[in-house]
Amino acid sequence: MNKKWQIYEVDEEKVEKLSQKYNLNKLLSTILVNRNIVNEEDIRLFLKPTRNDFHNPFLITDMEIAIKRIIEAIDKKERVTIYGDYDVDGITSITVLKSFLKDRGLEVSQYIPNRLNEGYGLNRNAIEKIHKNGCDLMITVDCGISAIDEINYANELGIETIVTDHHEPGSELPKALAVIDNKRKDSTYPFRELAGVGVVFKLIQALGIKLGLKEEEYLKYLDIVCIGTISDIVPLVDENRVIAKLGLLLIRQTKNIGLRSIINASGYKKIDSNSISFGIAPRINACGRMGKAEDALKLFLSENLSEVSSLTAKLNEYNRLRQDTEKKIFDSAVKEIEEDNLDKNATIIVGGHNWHHGVIGIVSSKITEMYFKPSILLSFEEDGIGTGSGRSIPGFDLHEALNKCTDTIEKFGGHSMAIGITIKKEKFEDFKKEFEEVARNSKIDEIVPIINIDAKIDFSTINKEMVDSLKELEPFGEGNKMPVFAFKNLKIDSIRALTEGKHLKLTLKEGNTVVNAIGFNMGKFAEEYRIGDKVDVVGVLEINTFNGVDTLQINMKDIMRSI
Repeated sequence: MNKKWQIYEVDEEKVEKLSQKYNLNKLLSTILVNRNIVNEEDIRLFLKPTRNDFHNPFLITDMEIAIKRIIEAIDKKERVTIYGDYDVDGITSITVLKSFLKDRGLEVSQYIPNRLNEGYGLNRNAIEKIHKNGCDLMITVDCGISAIDEINYANELGIETIVTDHHEPGSELPKALAVIDNKRKDSTYPFRELAGVGVVFKLIQALGIKLGLKEEEYLKYLDIVCIGTISDIVPLVDENRVIAKLGLLLIRQTKNIGLRSIINASGYKKIDSNSISFGIAPRINACGRMGKAEDALKLFLSENLSEVSSLTAKLNEYNRLRQDTEKKIFDSAVKEIEEDNLDKNATIIVGGHNWHHGVIGIVSSKITEMYFKPSILLSFEEDGIGTGSGRSIPGFDLHEALNKCTDTIEKFGGHSMAIGITIKKEKFEDFKKEFEEVARNSKIDEIVPIINIDAKIDFSTINKEMVDSLKELEPFGEGNKMPVFAFKNLKIDSIRALTEGKHLKLTLKEGNTVVNAIGFNMGKFAEEYRIGDKVDVVGVLEINTFNGVDTLQINMKDIMRSI
């Protein structure tokens, strides 16, 4: 599919001024100007944030109420339960709060709903169990903002609740003792995009200040807070950037033996946002996807080397099982798509029998990425009920589209880019036709994938040191993408496909300069281009180290013939 290249109009005057004033190279200055980071304080905050850059936690609505109640629970040694979630954000949130309270002399319980038979968030059966086990105070982390009925039920049972969450509230807030969520409509906190674990960090920061503790008593958890923040794909700007930047420094010398073990098991040599997103997060998430979230929590909380080693092996195995299960579903879905020419439709909807609910969302993401079409995958059980997940493309609101198909859907929820859905099998074909029509009527065929490019640059103007300087922009993620550059009118010096035709390997020549380029999942282009062809490429600049030798390399995102 053709992609649209959208190149920033670089303000050369601003770039030059910034470069001279702050002694920055032109490449780094260009990125900062493009992202409107141009005054001295913004540059300092972006490149070198400190512990003094955290906002005052007492600006958060209901924070005073929450910490007063928690301090009371600490003093009276009350029975406290933390109610969390089974993903990385939820697991790290429980880890941080449970560990902090344990250091204050309060042993607390936790409850993590099973993804496969309970689903996300609070439920009445769970609250009944918590009540029977004895609970005076329940603190939710990474959930609770929409649990109106469940928290009313907890109130009826005599359980007081403090909600800490980061999801959008509905028209009504739960009747909890305190509701800490910066997305509340009455919130005046200067930053609203914290992850669930970021909200928990603000809670322990406020507790630490109120209890007169040294900063280290809550800052020491920034390694775990960083893992949850980067994994939850929240924008890495403002306070999230402070958390991620300082947290990465702490991870490199972490005292959490579980975290250290899972880092080693991931095989990544360099600790950065990439190794967290693709090495650590999948292993922790695999536990929740396979219904074993407690094992991930135990890993972070354990202080026993033998137990940590055993748990790490378990996490690796869960991740392997998740990968195998995901591959089987993906291969099955792609086979059906190709055989039935579903890729010719505006949308892709596929149903299977007893597909694993824990991984179906990942497969939907891969299908959408592969075909650049909204996709919905459903797993049908013996009772004829299909449950599944859907993913969308930029420019097509999936949630809004499903609102026009409610006569064929049992229930659904989510947002513009990702949804969960339930459909009866007898309505499956009607739903596919209806949804396809809605998509076509929205002119989805006019949506073209866009690659946002920071600048067009020449090989002759860059060197290893300049590319190395881009590391200062780390951590990369949502709200702070890796810089992407365009290189034009290059001559192909060599070309071949790798890994059974899956990937593309090139050497590209500009004048006397030759640069390597790699294109993952771009192997098909090996048949379209020949040595000597002139091409334009878009990609990320990186340093490739092989046999101790560093060379510049372009990690390609797209390629086209030069005009």
